[in-house]
Amino acid sequence: MSTETPSTAHVERHGYLFGHPIAHSMSPLLHQTVYDGLGLKWSQFPLDSLDMDLFLKLRRDPNFYGKQLTDIRCRALVVTWIIGASVTMPHKVAILKHLDGLTPEGAAVGAVNTLFIRQDQASGKRLYMGTNTDVIGIRDSFYHNISDPDASFHGRPGLVVGGGGAARSAVYALRTFMKASKIYLVNRDRSEVKAVIDECTARGYGSELIDVSTVEQVEELEGPGAIVSCVPDFSPKKKEEKQARRVLECFLRKPHKGAVLEMCYHPSPWTEIGEISQRLGWKVILGTEAMIYQGLEQDKFWTGKEIHEMPIKRVHEVIAAKVNEARL
Repeated sequence: MSTETPSTAHVERHGYLFGHPIAHSMSPLLHQTVYDGLGLKWSQFPLDSLDMDLFLKLRRDPNFYGKQLTDIRCRALVVTWIIGASVTMPHKVAILKHLDGLTPEGAAVGAVNTLFIRQDQASGKRLYMGTNTDVIGIRDSFYHNISDPDASFHGRPGLVVGGGGAARSAVYALRTFMKASKIYLVNRDRSEVKAVIDECTARGYGSELIDVSTVEQVEELEGPGAIVSCVPDFSPKKKEEKQARRVLECFLRKPHKGAVLEMCYHPSPWTEIGEISQRLGWKVILGTEAMIYQGLEQDKFWTGKEIHEMPIKRVHEVIAAKVNEARL
């Protein structure tokens, strides 16, 4: 783990990817591709650290990336500076108390992966804001890869595998954006499932969350249309892990075949769950898709550009080449 700060002398604006461990992250590569495509002399530097105080000091740097914009949403011209950083594990929750405000997505999920800055017009004070673009990455992964959402997953149950922070983001995306009629939760740990249900309920989007723990339950339930897998890529070994895998496979064998987003992409986006899903007739969306679309959403906050203005095709090419390089 490094606590040294990288040199930023060669760029006009810079940001950080703050977390630990982050050696495998493709976030700096993704954002560099966007900035190069937009002609910006910006860079995102990895800050592999557990030192929150260090990050809080660095975020005060006036050369954090920014762009002067005109905001007319408040019926008056307001000069706004938008700048920020990516925040990843284990800081997504810890950063909350150091922020001045949250977007609806950040508040609902209770964790942020994106810091951006607004300037208070009256006082000139920097306001450190947080949002969660993981939910947008999940949403857009489906809508950019599935040609007929109505036939695939709209109005049908969703299914989330896992019980961590990504699972909460998946529940929010399925409930808020993807028209899921209900959401099944499949996981090896019942207490984690209960924690997800309790937290989502407390935050206002926990209705119709169903803990599914047995094959007998699955046989009585309508098949899902959209599945989001939020667990590492490993073969189940413990009794509880094997049971959760049987439950998932029973769902995958249902007559309706929708789409599975496999959030895991390290060390490879081609996972065991993805292979099983594809073999059973499901459309599999690689986790790099979610990574790309959450990153493009971050750059909306930082650059002021809309996604259609960004080099989307080039980003996909660069990330695909990086993934293929890792397979060699």
